[in-house]
Amino acid sequence: MASLEPFSFDNKESQIEGLIPSEEHEHYRVAAIDIGTNSTHLLVASVDPSLHTFSVDLAEKSTTRLGERDSDSGELTQLAMERVLETLKRFKDLAESYHVEQLVIVATSAVREAPNGSDFLFQIKEQLGLEVDLISGSEEARLIYLGTLSGMPFGENPYLIIDIGGGSTELILADGIDARALTSTRIGAVRLQRDFVKQDPLPLSRLEFLRTFIQGSLEPAVDKISRRLKPEENPMMVATSGTALAIGSLLGEEEVNPPLKLHGFKFSREKLDQLVETLVHLNPAERRKLPALSDRRAEIIVPGALILQATMKMMDINEIVLSESALREGLIFDWMLRKGLLKDGFNFQSNIRQRTVLHQSKRFAVNRKRAENVAKNALSLYEDTYGVLHQDKGEGRDLLWAAAMLHASGQHINISSYHKHSWYLIRHGELLGYSHIEHLMVAAIARYHRRSLPKKSHSSWQVFSKREHRRIVSEMAILLRLAASLDRRPEPAVTSIKAKATSSEISFELKSQNSQDLSLEKWSLMNCSSVIREIYGLRVKVVI
Repeated sequence: MASLEPFSFDNKESQIEGLIPSEEHEHYRVAAIDIGTNSTHLLVASVDPSLHTFSVDLAEKSTTRLGERDSDSGELTQLAMERVLETLKRFKDLAESYHVEQLVIVATSAVREAPNGSDFLFQIKEQLGLEVDLISGSEEARLIYLGTLSGMPFGENPYLIIDIGGGSTELILADGIDARALTSTRIGAVRLQRDFVKQDPLPLSRLEFLRTFIQGSLEPAVDKISRRLKPEENPMMVATSGTALAIGSLLGEEEVNPPLKLHGFKFSREKLDQLVETLVHLNPAERRKLPALSDRRAEIIVPGALILQATMKMMDINEIVLSESALREGLIFDWMLRKGLLKDGFNFQSNIRQRTVLHQSKRFAVNRKRAENVAKNALSLYEDTYGVLHQDKGEGRDLLWAAAMLHASGQHINISSYHKHSWYLIRHGELLGYSHIEHLMVAAIARYHRRSLPKKSHSSWQVFSKREHRRIVSEMAILLRLAASLDRRPEPAVTSIKAKATSSEISFELKSQNSQDLSLEKWSLMNCSSVIREIYGLRVKVVI
């Protein structure tokens, strides 16, 4: 771990242990740098001690190609080391400009395996004053698990995480409580490109040899993971790293509505097989023409895709989901654990969705007390109106809560059309633990909780190609519309709302404290009656 002078965390240690930030310093800035085989990455994060979570302020990447080692000695080349040193100097300056209190730097397989790797780390210390931790393959896998855990809604079911790096591939079997198996295999996109791809595209015989080599290399890791799985368990596969995200970009472009973010994007093994079949027949110049691939990624995408394809086949997995969180986020998460900011350890994941929603509501200056009251009323209506106002079996409940907590995000921009600004802010914000489509659904529920109903011409409606997604958004938006209509005063007047329905009418019973006059809330709720009649053909009655 490297500290940047004059930014020292020592004088804030007691505040961290007590989880109470100072008035002058509500958030702590931490930076993480990962010196990889192909790229060097920087991530600057703001840690919120009160919510025990963090948000990303800056993410930078530089293709430093440290894995291009001397073919005879295996040492890091002078040119590659100079590229890394230049990048680290720039990243250090960036971190200082963000006034980070702590800078955590790790190096992985390229430095780990090079005979002059230790000398290079000493050179970094001498020239830049930065200390770099050289981590093992297992530690790299653990940090990848933590990073993925910080951004994915892990439940009781196991997950198989794969990170295809430049020099190694990590396979992790984990759930929301612990990592059951951490493995690291010495195959990566850069290493295989360097050692096996002498002609590109590969001749058929060489391609089959490479596939056989990949399978043989993965067998110990796959065997270990298979032994840790119970017979009835079918793990979901999560892929992270540049290779997986590049594949996701290529496949995402084929979608009717390409994903705004790759985090949470899913694709099938069948689609991956079709893509690999295309890529292996293209030469580097043809692959570089693909808009989703950088020049460097175009050179190494085939070996990386073959690793992913082999793993899915060996584990008999038919679908994969992408995670944009990995090693760098894991470094931040691990720092928080070590500083006592995550007292509950891995149980942090059990409420990752709630934490990220609360973090965004705070960021957008939402009145939390009022939002919580709207959310309470919305969930009450959800329970009371099943089969009448919605047919949801549980998928929309959490989305409704999130949208209720964030529906007023746009009020500080424009009060009269704040629902449109809320859509934009939520859509382009971070909602950890939600898939890409769930993220869009939360934003759309907030968008349609007032004013007009969804229309085909709306861009916020066109992002949904599946009828099921549109149904959930429409139904949850109606419930939020009703709940938000009761939010008329700085101090909530309605303590509870109950709904009952007949074949022709739905009635809402409002209760208040100390017999407070609720005629304002009744009037506001009755303003929703035209929408209810238009959609459901029901009359609205309000009882106080």
